[in-house]
Amino acid sequence: MEWIRTIRAQRGLSQRALAERAGLSFRGVQLLESPENDARVSSLERVGVALGLPSGSVRYAVSRALREPPGSLFSASLRIVQDGEPSWRRHLMDSVDAVRRSGATAELETPPAPGLPARLRAVMAGVAETLAAECGAAAPCWTCGVGPLDRPWFVSGYENLKASALVESPTPFRSRNVFVLASFLDRA
Repeated sequence: MEWIRTIRAQRGLSQRALAERAGLSFRGVQLLESPENDARVSSLERVGVALGLPSGSVRYAVSRALREPPGSLFSASLRIVQDGEPSWRRHLMDSVDAVRRSGATAELETPPAPGLPARLRAVMAGVAETLAAECGAAAPCWTCGVGPLDRPWFVSGYENLKASALVESPTPFRSRNVFVLASFLDRA
C-alpha cells in the first residue's frame, strides 16, 4: 500500500524501524507496502499505531467506510481515488443520481476521501451544496472548509464554452473558482 510507504518516508522511518515499532517482521512491512498485497486489518492497525494513530483508528476507519451508503459522495470519492482521476465524472454522476432518487441528504454528509485532488474536492463541495438545496436541506458542514481553487477550472474543457460557464455557473461552484454549465448535473 503506497500510503504506508509515503507516510513512513515522511516520518523518516526505514522499513526495519517501522517493523520494530509495529511488532511486525521486516518482510511483513515489505508486503504491506507492496501494491498487490491484501493486508489484514490487524496488521494495518499495528502499523497505524506505530505511525502515531490512536489505537483502534484503522478499525474505526474501516467500519466507517463500510457504513457509508454506496451512492454517497464519500463512496464516489473512494472510487475516483481507486480508479484514477479520469473516472471522476462517471462516479460523481452516479452519486448525484443516487441522491436524487432517494431524496435524502445522508449521502452528502461525509467529506470526500483523503487523496482526492483539490479541484475534485471543490467540485464535490459544489455538488453537495447544490443537491442539499434541491432537497431543502442545509449544506453539509464539511463544504465550509473547501475554499476556492488557486486557478479557475472550467470543467467542460472547451474554450468556446468558457463564457457560458462564467455566466451560468451556480454560486456553490463559482465561489470555489469552478465553472460549470447550468446543465452540469443534468443527465440526458
